[in-house]
Amino acid sequence: MFEAVEGLIAEHVELETALADPAVHGDQSRARKLNQRYAELSSIIRTYRDWLQLGDDAEAARELSGEDEAFALEAVELAERRVAVGERLRQLLVPREPSDSKDALLEVKSGEGGEESALFAGDLLRMYTRYAETRGWSTEVIDANESDLGGYKSVTVAVKAKGTPMPGEAPYALLKFEGGVHRVQRVPVTESQGRVHTSAAGVLVMPEAEQVDVTINDNDLRIDVYRSSGPGGQSVNTTDSAVRITHLPTGIVASCQNEKSQLQNKESAMRILRARLLAAAEETANAEASVARRSQVRTVDRSERIRTYNYPENRISDHRTGYKSYNLDQVLDGALEPVIASCVAADMAARLEALG
Repeated sequence: MFEAVEGLIAEHVELETALADPAVHGDQSRARKLNQRYAELSSIIRTYRDWLQLGDDAEAARELSGEDEAFALEAVELAERRVAVGERLRQLLVPREPSDSKDALLEVKSGEGGEESALFAGDLLRMYTRYAETRGWSTEVIDANESDLGGYKSVTVAVKAKGTPMPGEAPYALLKFEGGVHRVQRVPVTESQGRVHTSAAGVLVMPEAEQVDVTINDNDLRIDVYRSSGPGGQSVNTTDSAVRITHLPTGIVASCQNEKSQLQNKESAMRILRARLLAAAEETANAEASVARRSQVRTVDRSERIRTYNYPENRISDHRTGYKSYNLDQVLDGALEPVIASCVAADMAARLEALG
């Protein structure tokens, strides 16, 4: 399997040469893609060279072990380290989804439970923005429809990395595992008897699409404008600034009312529409792929009820991976890393199993 790295070294050299050409950086989209591929290959090649070096060092230690027992112990230690580095290299060589290098658009929508569900949607939004802060990502609320008590009926936020992330570290590569139904068990603020209720909110995660990723014909769009509304349905604007865009061939709809300008709302709605079209295209491609391929992405099934947040027990449980911990308060404050790590590990295991 590792013989394939030799071919990647030549590609790495070519990319290094291309990125040194100032003309390449005149096309930001191309430069970004070349940088992402360069970062991916750099990580593979660095790990491969570590693996080779550990092999040489272990062999040298074995040769010297006849003269000094300490070298025998060192040889064992180096061999164990080489196995671990080899496993890391094997994971790096597993083909990734094309969108894993992209930023993300994350939609949170209230579901079962009415006002309590909307409040929980707000809690989820806060959890994701705090998590983004811990990773040095920026967040931007693109569109929001607030509820009467300060929650969200729906909210869309863009999550962006700074610079070129390492392979598997981009926002979409990690946040895609958040797609699905999130269930909460707690005493709602509207509950006077102190009884625990169960409600749910839905999360949809899409790769942020660039214009070059999706071709949209203007003739395929129906654009409607209307007056923005706030909690309780009251108008929050005196002009028809809100925009709803329908992609006629697919029926996919995107709307935005967050900005005061109709033009700004149209740009934001187009941004959401591009992401939804890209996500739909990828889902179609996955559906047409082999059974093995589908198994690799099973943890990203957006239809699953993926997680339960139990407030009385301070417990969070991920139903896909079996992850469970009793630090729900910390997770909701952004300490989401171990939960996502369990999903990444399960997904990687499925990918490796599919490769045989």
